[in-house]
Amino acid sequence: MPTVFHSSKIFSDINIPSIAKALLTWFAENKRDLPFRHADGQGRKDPYAIWISEIMAQQTQIDTLLPYYERFIHQFPDVAALAAAEEDAVLKTWEGLGYYSRARNLRKAAQTIQSNFNGRFPAAYADILSLPGIGPYTAGAIASIAFGLPVAAVDGNVMRVITRLADWSIDIAGSDAKKKIGAVVTDLMPEESPGDFNEALMELGALVCTPNAPACLLCPWRDHCRALAAGRTESLPVKTKRVRHRILNVAVGLVTDRRGRLLIEKRPAKGLLAGLWGLPIV
Repeated sequence: MPTVFHSSKIFSDINIPSIAKALLTWFAENKRDLPFRHADGQGRKDPYAIWISEIMAQQTQIDTLLPYYERFIHQFPDVAALAAAEEDAVLKTWEGLGYYSRARNLRKAAQTIQSNFNGRFPAAYADILSLPGIGPYTAGAIASIAFGLPVAAVDGNVMRVITRLADWSIDIAGSDAKKKIGAVVTDLMPEESPGDFNEALMELGALVCTPNAPACLLCPWRDHCRALAAGRTESLPVKTKRVRHRILNVAVGLVTDRRGRLLIEKRPAKGLLAGLWGLPIV
C-alpha cells in the first residue's frame, strides 16, 4: 500500500507564521525592482505582464530577459493586441529568446482569452491552467501574484529552497516531486499574502539560496535551515540526470543568385525549427 504524504510533518517543529514573516520582511527589503512587479494605484498587479514575464523566464535569466520583455510589451501591450497580431510579427518580436513554441502559445492563449473570456484575463486557477502553454507553475504564479489565490508556484528556485530548508532528499526530477513540494509551500504560505510569499521564495532562490555557493549568512531562514545545520546545502536538491538529447546531423545550403540575394525558406509548421525562416537544411 503506498505511503500517504503529509506535508505538515515536514516542518512540524517550526513556527510557520514566524518564518513566513521573516521571509516576507526580507523580500520587502531586498526584492529587485522589476517592471512586471509594479502595481497600479489600487495595488493590483497586471496578470498579462506577469504572464509574459513568467513565460520568458522559463528558459532565460531575469536580467537577460528584461530588454526582450520591454520590447514585447511595447509591441503587444495587452491581450487584445497580442491576439490580433500575425504569428510572424510575434516571432520576430520574440527573436533572440529561442524556444519559439512559447511565443506561438502566447498568441494562441491570447486568442483563447479573447474568444472564451471576453478579452479579460481569467482569474480562476483552473481557467488559467487551461490556456495554451501554461502549466501548474505559471498558473500558480499568475493566480497568486495577480489575483491573491493561495496556490503554490513551484519552480527550480523554490524546490531548491524547500529541500534545503527541510534537508529533504526527495528527487526533484521525480514525477510527484513538484506536487509534494507544492503541498509544503501551501502549508507555509500566509493566507493574506500568497503572491508575495511565492515571489519571495523565488527571489530567495535566485539571489541567496543559489545552486552553488549559497549566501547562507544573508538568508532570513539560516537559523531554521536543516541542510545548513547538517552541512548539506551543496548536495541538495537531489536530481537524477536526464537522458541526453539526440544529436541530428544536418546539411545547410548557402544559395545565392547573381545579384547576391540569399535563398531562405520558411520551415514547416511542425518539426525542427517549426515555422521559422532560415537557410535551407536537410
